[in-house]
Amino acid sequence: MKLYRYTSLLIPALLALTACSDDNNVTPTPSDKENPTEAEWYSGGKLGTTFVQSSYAYEQPTQAVINQGLEQAFKNGELIFDKPFVNSDDDAFAGLGPLYVRRGCKYCHPNYGHGLRQTSYNSETHGNGYLLVLTDKNDTYLSSLTGMPQVGAVAPFKAPIDETQIVIKWLPYTDEWGNKFDDGETYELIYPEVSIPLSAYYVPLEVGGKPIDHSDVVVRLESTIGIYGTGLLDAISDEDLKAQYAKEEAAGVKLNPAIFANGEWTSLYGKTTHPKRFTYALSRGPLQDAAGANAIWNITNVTRSDRRYHYMTATYAKTASADPDVQKEFYKYFPKENKTGDPATDIYNYLMSTELDAEMSDKDYTDLMVWHRGLAVPAARDVDTEQFKRGKELFTSMGCAYCHRPSWTTGDDIFTDPNGFFKDGDPRLPRYPHQTIWPYTDMVQHRLFMKNDIRTGWCRTTPLWARGLHSIVTGREDRLHDCRARNVIESIMWHGSAESDARKSVEEFRKLQKSDRDAVVFFINSI
Repeated sequence: MKLYRYTSLLIPALLALTACSDDNNVTPTPSDKENPTEAEWYSGGKLGTTFVQSSYAYEQPTQAVINQGLEQAFKNGELIFDKPFVNSDDDAFAGLGPLYVRRGCKYCHPNYGHGLRQTSYNSETHGNGYLLVLTDKNDTYLSSLTGMPQVGAVAPFKAPIDETQIVIKWLPYTDEWGNKFDDGETYELIYPEVSIPLSAYYVPLEVGGKPIDHSDVVVRLESTIGIYGTGLLDAISDEDLKAQYAKEEAAGVKLNPAIFANGEWTSLYGKTTHPKRFTYALSRGPLQDAAGANAIWNITNVTRSDRRYHYMTATYAKTASADPDVQKEFYKYFPKENKTGDPATDIYNYLMSTELDAEMSDKDYTDLMVWHRGLAVPAARDVDTEQFKRGKELFTSMGCAYCHRPSWTTGDDIFTDPNGFFKDGDPRLPRYPHQTIWPYTDMVQHRLFMKNDIRTGWCRTTPLWARGLHSIVTGREDRLHDCRARNVIESIMWHGSAESDARKSVEEFRKLQKSDRDAVVFFINSI
């Protein structure tokens, strides 16, 4: 079991002792420096920063977790994240299936970080954070599959997609500059093409319940992002988020009209008054109903008291209930579901039931959310060096800091839960009021117009904080929504399309001398 290192607010003497450890590799706190800008070291604010910079950097609890006495709940929640679920009734991690995207969370989030680029699709591969995105040519999701298509099944059920038939090809891409800077330095760019043959689909292909031809199916990849610091992003007030959108709209920035237009939200989260702020697609609102709260259910199909139903489509339930192979074995695996004696009826009713037993206890779910909301952000590094300062100066002057807004101040953090499981500002979860944080994101969607781009083309600005530690944590530097960028330079140059919202910044970056380009990369890897 790893040892947590609570170094967010330690006194200098204790910090000096921990710095002697080879494993800690701890950056000194601002008090140990002569003239630092203190806030910049504390990427997650005083309540949300860890100074651990080892391979455990993304796994540390925030100071708020400690202050609120939630350490044991945090550890319990981490165990739930780390362990794969099974379909046995007797196991502590029972409840997997009947269909699933992954057997557990850590498959997609290697050491809690960004997913790793893959050359083949295997959901059992550690670090494969890819989720399939299947649409028609109008960017409309296939209705016969779940939004995150499932590639695993518990017997006797069959997976909606046979993942062994998924083909990922990485193709070279040459930009308008020939993948070369003016001084002769070159770089490489690659992008994915994904294909799934008709034979891989167990369910019929439908959009809006109507059949579509296989040739009209578009397949894309989206990878997971790091999950540390999401509690701090949740603590940004709705009012401040709206002000950011209004500022950009007033400045003439093209915003996604499905989200914001004419000074007002055009879409809020469900029936709430909250704006959308999580996922690339801005499909989620408050963290208590965002990626983690949903993934522990829909990735694994483990039910809980507020989700007593399967992540399932009616099309799949109809297909499986009519399958002779499933009918033959169903009662063997699910004897208590023999309620009518007709396997087709019992299979369909089981798959579509909204009154299933809760497989995850309320305590376990609460602990998981303590952990999810309680993950600290690693501190910025080398803030006092000349290369950091030069890189920051260039990052700002080139306009990168417009979309990658450096800092926010959190609000009162009286968070809400659209599901009603947690009450407003629930004391069972850590809170981060009035913290200056440095995520380097405006929380707004922009477009880069990349080859085989993300669905719709609109993608929320990804926080840059602590991404520079990814190579230490996971051994890789993969970036962007589908891991097409293998390092910072490639990521920057994928921003350079003629239509891209970041085009001018890339043009400015290209003009820099190599030493200045290196300074920008150094800065991005240090924040």
